[in-house]
Amino acid sequence: MLAMHATNQTIITEFLLLGFQNLESFKTLFLFLFLISHLLTIFGNLLIIWLVISNSSLQSPMYLFLTQLSFSDLLLTTVIVPNTLYIIYNEGGTMSFAGCLAQFYFYAFSEVSECFVLSIMAYDRYLAICKPLRYCNLMNNAVCIKMIIISWILIFSIILTDTLSLTQLTFCGPNIIDHFFCDLVPLMELSCSDIYFLEVEVYIWSILAIIFPLLIITGSYVYIIQAVLRISTKSGRWKTFSTCSSHLTVVCIFFGTLIGSYMVPAKGKSLTVSKCISLLYTVVTPMINPIIYSLRNRDIKEAIKKFCKIS
Repeated sequence: MLAMHATNQTIITEFLLLGFQNLESFKTLFLFLFLISHLLTIFGNLLIIWLVISNSSLQSPMYLFLTQLSFSDLLLTTVIVPNTLYIIYNEGGTMSFAGCLAQFYFYAFSEVSECFVLSIMAYDRYLAICKPLRYCNLMNNAVCIKMIIISWILIFSIILTDTLSLTQLTFCGPNIIDHFFCDLVPLMELSCSDIYFLEVEVYIWSILAIIFPLLIITGSYVYIIQAVLRISTKSGRWKTFSTCSSHLTVVCIFFGTLIGSYMVPAKGKSLTVSKCISLLYTVVTPMINPIIYSLRNRDIKEAIKKFCKIS
């Protein structure tokens, strides 16, 4: 939809999301795969949350943080997938400016939340392996809750600042977004305002929201690997490091796709490649996170067995 500004300049009030064009005979298959992944994501993450809440054996900081990760994945899939299904079915779909900003806000909130939670989980594993005698004092329930609250306040502040900055932009040119959701870069590219200060702001916040958590994760694993290598037996080294395997797998998948999407120059990627990478961290990762933790974590597997017996 278009509106006329006082200076006779056309102002964009809604956007056309193209989604995935030219699917033709694959359209039904795409819809089916998206729907199945959405249902699996919701079921898997709700199951993880329920297992942690209902099992006394899972009442530890690591699993408390895991529920936060599942919550972030639920938020992400709820914000992205239903609208993507609509866009695929209609071969494109419009979204108001306010709706686009709302989708970006909750999408960015869930992504940054996952960055923070994964870094906290890495720090938790560092304390458990490198400082086992002091672990209970350093990572008790009060500390866990404080860390979660502080991270949520930081996330809220970061994303709100970027979203408010987006509201100050003027869109007076094309209103077509060749993507399946409202991401920051396509919105900035469509704006006819000066976006220099917004780019600087995004760069600064990205360091805090993505690079800083990644540095915490990397530093934690450097110390963890050093501690593991000091263990005399091979079985002892494997048993200790296996407690990190699920988390490390999720970290590699999540940050790998995130960096591939936002840090690889756009000139080196086609739109199809960009969309596929975006699919990995918005659709695939939230679906496989609970699967990874279910298959590679003994406590979760035991809790699932108990759940199946009760059912």
